[in-house]
Amino acid sequence: MISTESYHDARPVRVSVSMVTFNSSLDLLCQTIDGLYRALCHARDQGASIRLQLLVVDNSTDPTYQARVRNLIFADAEQKFDAVDFWHPGSNIGYGAAHNQALAKADSDFHLVINPDVEMAADALLAGTRYLASHSDVAMLSPRATNALGQTQYLCKRYPSVLVFALRAFAPAFMRDWFRRYLYSYEMRENCGERAIADVPLVSGCCMYARTSALQQVTGFSDRFFMYFEDFDLSLRLHRVGRLIYLPDMHIVHHGGYSARKGWRHITMFTRSGWKFFQRHGWCWI
Repeated sequence: MISTESYHDARPVRVSVSMVTFNSSLDLLCQTIDGLYRALCHARDQGASIRLQLLVVDNSTDPTYQARVRNLIFADAEQKFDAVDFWHPGSNIGYGAAHNQALAKADSDFHLVINPDVEMAADALLAGTRYLASHSDVAMLSPRATNALGQTQYLCKRYPSVLVFALRAFAPAFMRDWFRRYLYSYEMRENCGERAIADVPLVSGCCMYARTSALQQVTGFSDRFFMYFEDFDLSLRLHRVGRLIYLPDMHIVHHGGYSARKGWRHITMFTRSGWKFFQRHGWCWI
């Protein structure tokens, strides 16, 4: 195990970061890269010896967009990190499958899955790395998240029910308000709005910081899920090899979220993936 107390004496901690783009906002992508770089610089300023490998997979099919992302990555990110790799799979292969391609290239102790609309706080990488390094029984961390307005986002979840997803995807605001306590319980608001560390069942895929060996042990994301629920499925499988922890000292700003309310195309994908999830892990209706 890598010591958190003697970064200067130990070999460098190897951190790989995978990011999947699909017609993503280039402005937010720049912010994500800048935030990651600030977090790396802060960790090094605090004495942490970290080598960072950035792996970006672009699932888009628009050649113009592909060229813009490639130029951004190699004009900006390549100057900031120890290793940078960027590629197109040839088609949109899905969120989990693209991250699995990155994981196959990762040469690291710890692996960060991060969306291109997430900004890490300056001390987030150091907090997460220290915690994973000193807790060998932990497979993955979930950060404390806020949106751009500073409002809390609840990334950790309890095991879902069909009713939860029906409310989140289809119910009007007044009906969701009727079920407010029920939905708040699903979002673990009593735990993950606090500054206390907590064990959690499920972690959002927008930002997951994991032990690379744990991800490899469960073979990464399942290819059964093109988009949505791949993070919940991974969370449940990772419980076989270690704990999942909400770490409030690891703070991010998430500019996206609420995938179930992005329009009918997304709702259709969300519903199909939900069906696959329940078929695989068990149905819960209420």
